[in-house]
Amino acid sequence: MKLAVPDLISNSYFPAEAAVELGFFKQEDLEVSLELIFPVDKAYAALRDGTVDFVGGSAHSALAAFPQWRGVKLLCAQAQGMYWFLVMHADLGATRGDLAVVKGRSIGAAPWVEMGLRRLLIEAGIDLARDDVRIAPVPGALAAGVNFGLTAAKALEERKIDGFWANGMGTEVAVQRGIGTVVLDARRGDGPKAAFNYTMASIAATDALIARSPDVAAAAVRAIVKTQRALKQNVNLAAQVGRKLFPPEQAALIAGLIARDLPYYDAVISPETVAGMNQFAVELGLLDGPVPYEQVVATQFAGLWGS
Repeated sequence: MKLAVPDLISNSYFPAEAAVELGFFKQEDLEVSLELIFPVDKAYAALRDGTVDFVGGSAHSALAAFPQWRGVKLLCAQAQGMYWFLVMHADLGATRGDLAVVKGRSIGAAPWVEMGLRRLLIEAGIDLARDDVRIAPVPGALAAGVNFGLTAAKALEERKIDGFWANGMGTEVAVQRGIGTVVLDARRGDGPKAAFNYTMASIAATDALIARSPDVAAAAVRAIVKTQRALKQNVNLAAQVGRKLFPPEQAALIAGLIARDLPYYDAVISPETVAGMNQFAVELGLLDGPVPYEQVVATQFAGLWGS
């Protein structure tokens, strides 16, 4: 079986990656391999077309391939809350929470990921057109096999962009190299409160797989929950996974990033989260209107989230 992630050298989808590399899928009698498919809408298209079995990506992005949440379900969360950071070039002298720094600037963001930043800035009172905020893909990031966060950090360093909206790994690289300043971290309370529930890192499968093989879907949920628990008990396991998957610089950083994320490691997908995400999708024109919780989430597996 194949599990697609849209970014590999990252903390964003680390529970999915670690479930493969630490053998927790195997413990559940599932042979699962990782597949990098970027951007995330292509990962969900592969799920729709049957070339992968699961997607470990941003939950709202399922709507790219499954309009109105038809044909797909979220099995569980990898972690709670929207997990991207707004980073601006250090030379701009930005301070934490000062979103005025985006005015007249170019900000790199991946397709579908950028929606979170757009909506957040609008809710914070930024008029993207009036304030000349240019949000676009990072130069070179759409090539096959590219890891977005690292590419964004490199583009920032080369001044191809003024800032980026990306994962914690790209953020940490930019900060440690002295080229970037964190302006906003939505997961940890920066920006409008509603932004926390715009999206989350989840595991998704098709309705067809769930109907055909509910035992397989249940096993996938158990594997993620076991991984979250194992990392909470011993965060140094993250370094073990990093050494297998990441270049040396990023492998040395991953345990620290996961330690910071552990408070958000919870497989639960609550009605409140889904309501916030669907409202976000409606505001973006991705949904015609709110849809029932049970249409989005495979609730038959909810009993496994805390197991």
